[in-house]
Amino acid sequence: MQQLTLNKKNLFKMKLICLLVPMALLSACKSVGPDYERPQLAVPSQYSEQADQAQSKVSSTWWTAYQDQLLNDLVSKALQSNTDIKLAVARVEEADALAREIGAATLPQVDLNAGANRSRVTELGGNPVTTNPRNDYKAELGTSFEIDFWGKLRRAKESVRAQILSSQYAKDTVALSLSGLVATNYLTLRSLDSQITLTQESMKSREASLGLTKRRLEGGVASALDVYQAEVASANLSAQLAELTRQRALSLHQLATLTGDLSLNIASADIQALPVPPTPPAGLPSRLLEARPDVAQAEQQMIAANANIGVAKAALYPTISLTAGLGGESLELGDILKSAARIWTGGVSLYLPIFDSGKLNSKVDQASAKQKQALASYEGAIQTAFKEVNDALVDLRQNTEREDALNKSQIAAKKALDVSENRYKSGYSAYLDVLDAQRVYNDSALSYVQSRQARLAATVSLFKALGGGWQAEVQSQAK
Repeated sequence: MQQLTLNKKNLFKMKLICLLVPMALLSACKSVGPDYERPQLAVPSQYSEQADQAQSKVSSTWWTAYQDQLLNDLVSKALQSNTDIKLAVARVEEADALAREIGAATLPQVDLNAGANRSRVTELGGNPVTTNPRNDYKAELGTSFEIDFWGKLRRAKESVRAQILSSQYAKDTVALSLSGLVATNYLTLRSLDSQITLTQESMKSREASLGLTKRRLEGGVASALDVYQAEVASANLSAQLAELTRQRALSLHQLATLTGDLSLNIASADIQALPVPPTPPAGLPSRLLEARPDVAQAEQQMIAANANIGVAKAALYPTISLTAGLGGESLELGDILKSAARIWTGGVSLYLPIFDSGKLNSKVDQASAKQKQALASYEGAIQTAFKEVNDALVDLRQNTEREDALNKSQIAAKKALDVSENRYKSGYSAYLDVLDAQRVYNDSALSYVQSRQARLAATVSLFKALGGGWQAEVQSQAK
């Protein structure tokens, strides 16, 4: 029977394998630090404010519900050219680059170390030299790898992944806020267009009344007081028109800034041409809050903070690294690749902090405190979101009722104005009645337009509060 013997080289390989196998098994162990679990918050399943029942399906591109191509173009332009969006995109790119950096730390790093030097040493020393001066050429590939026993690198990757998602949700939050600002300013612009049109029509009516009073004064039927009152009313409308025109210009400038198109020019149009988007269904579930990017961003920040606790705790345990090197060294450059010039190293290093006056433990406490802060921010984001949805729902409902009431008011005011003008022309009433009827109709007509704007703006706020839209579940019909 032939006896197998192990030479020193085979013995070294076996020892190395015996060392690496338990290290690999330990590296697959559970990471230190708490695993993330979404906190259970006491949030009602439905909102306290409910809308009328409506079966509807709204896209995340919620602004298209207003069926206005110009608005669609303005939002698209803002999402591409706005400086806040560009800043958010750059932050996403930064987070992605950080993730690649952290991911690279989990893989071995290979370095090339090469050099050449010429030196002269003493010939009278304890070790006589045969060549003086002499050259020394060296080239070596080296690698080092930290074994992730305690999950420090895995926790770091978990944290940076959450940071990437957080930055992406931050960009979505900016985009949602930006599209809401564009839509709101656009509605304001259209409201001002309608108010300007109404004011111009009222001015024509009052100028006609002024001409009538002047003719009646010449005919001895009216007094100079009627003429002066008509002039005051006409001048007040001119001032009102100037103010509305100023507000429209400012609103247009704001849209130009939001879209990044400083030469933006928008023609006048009537706000009544915009349809009211579908109302949300009754019993709107509060789980839709998860669609809000700011809520998702707050949760990812909490996940990152939770993982950082594991990173801090792993620093309390030993750090074990593997190192290796392979290369050549010779006196002549042409000999550096020969087997006799070959050099290699291999080793294991261990680092364990023994006494640091509580420095590492304080870092764990800091990470835990930051996790508590992130948790509080997440809870605050949920509560704020729930409030904003309820506020938007009540605004939408009350502004709808207000618009209906003001529509009846302007219709009645217009009828009263027609009656007062006819009575004045027939000599049955004083001109003061006409002025009062004109003022009431002007105010009620403007209020109706403003209520229409407020109702549409409430739908914008609801879309934003719900994270961009909602999807109503179609109720199955009983057969």
